[in-house]
Amino acid sequence: MDNNYKGMAVGVFELDNLVACFVALDAASKAANVRIQSVERNRLKSGACVKMRGSVSDVNAAMEVALEAAKPLGKVVSHTVIASPSEDTEIALKMTINK
Repeated sequence: MDNNYKGMAVGVFELDNLVACFVALDAASKAANVRIQSVERNRLKSGACVKMRGSVSDVNAAMEVALEAAKPLGKVVSHTVIASPSEDTEIALKMTINK
């Protein structure tokens, strides 16, 4: 996978259920031109955090669809879109948390 996301917006959502995360990221990737950067398990019982990249409009559209798809399957813990991540933020976004 190409890890060059320079100039791309980032959308991040966290759900309390890993299955809901996969359903949501599938819906997001079908709804808009986004690339899934990573899926990381969170410290909740069985949840995960998904990072997706693309243009601001594509990430916003994908986020909306992802959260709607996740609603029947799990709880949305948090979500955000960063239109233009700083270089320091990009470094942090590349880190993977394995817990």
